[in-house]
Amino acid sequence: MAVNKPTGDNARKGAVKKRSQTKSTIGGASAWTKRDRKSGEFMAVKRPGKKKKTAKKFKGVRVEKKKAAKKRTAKKTAKRKTARR
Repeated sequence: MAVNKPTGDNARKGAVKKRSQTKSTIGGASAWTKRDRKSGEFMAVKRPGKKKKTAKKFKGVRVEKKKAAKKRTAKKTAKRKTARR
């Protein structure tokens, strides 16, 4: 028999919808910025602690993929193909 968790225990199953996070730098340290996917508004920033250089991610929020990285890899593969011929 299945056991359901009690309601109101702040336990989430699955990802947070309609939100994403991206990595940014603030004062030389890397931070995570949470963003609303519909309006594009920045909602919150997680900064690193006093003695840390990187911050922890937001739990359950998807990470945005960088589009520029894909373009660079496409250019590199095109160069490799022309070099092999």
